[in-house]
Amino acid sequence: MTIDRIINIYGWCFPWGVVAVGGTHVCLRKFYPSTVISLIMDEGVTNFCASPTILIMLTKEDQVINKLQLSHTVTVVTGGAPPSPTLIQKMEELGIELIHGYGLTETYGPHSICEWQAPWNELSLAERARLKARQGVACIYSAQMRVVDKDMQDVPADGETMGEVVMRGNNVMQGYFNDPEATELAFRGGWFHSGDLAVMYPDGYMELRDRAKDIIISSGTNISTIEVERVIYKHPAVLEVAVIAIPDEKRGEVPKAFVTLKPDESFTGAEIIDFCRQNLAQFKVPKAF
Repeated sequence: MTIDRIINIYGWCFPWGVVAVGGTHVCLRKFYPSTVISLIMDEGVTNFCASPTILIMLTKEDQVINKLQLSHTVTVVTGGAPPSPTLIQKMEELGIELIHGYGLTETYGPHSICEWQAPWNELSLAERARLKARQGVACIYSAQMRVVDKDMQDVPADGETMGEVVMRGNNVMQGYFNDPEATELAFRGGWFHSGDLAVMYPDGYMELRDRAKDIIISSGTNISTIEVERVIYKHPAVLEVAVIAIPDEKRGEVPKAFVTLKPDESFTGAEIIDFCRQNLAQFKVPKAF
């Protein structure tokens, strides 16, 4: 990656990297979408880091996006939360190349990257976005990452069976300060346990499905909040969505969705339920909005 000028919205160790290669930092005291768009164009910014929330804020106002007239390549590294394929597609439609990384504070930051494969360039934009939404493979410096069951056995690489993401490498912390019990629990089996649930695909790429503590168990069946969120994100009126579990006397837990609409958009709960029913198994459809 060639780094020339970077807006460092969210660090992920880029400040040191940019200095190391003699790049120029473009700084701002507070995030304003219009200011970021102007700086990208006026200062020739080539790279920036941003969580999906920041990217959503960049794309939510048409008057901001309409100002974006790129004459150079802009690359964005995103992470901190799984970006939806809808968001990735939107960024690429704007001419911004997105790189997706994944990690935790305990792994210094990025531990994996959705390493792009040249044959994928021939796919449709929607299919490329779906592939890029995966968390990918371990970075060259981290090397070791698995998705395992409760017995520390690798889950089948079928894109369906969920397990926990575990990591090893010299980028992984040695332990929690003055907390040997938490350290022992986190490193059981000789691997750092992330608490993130994921699936593994036949090509060796990993995709997050939920935090272990966030998974919804409805009538004994697991429901991934990320899967439900991605479906709702496809609705053209939706700007942001978060799905949580709420108590239910019959099923134990059921999904509830919190939805933010795009400006000047509206729809009813019944409409979004119908949309979900067309794209999700019935038991995964949120019962409240």
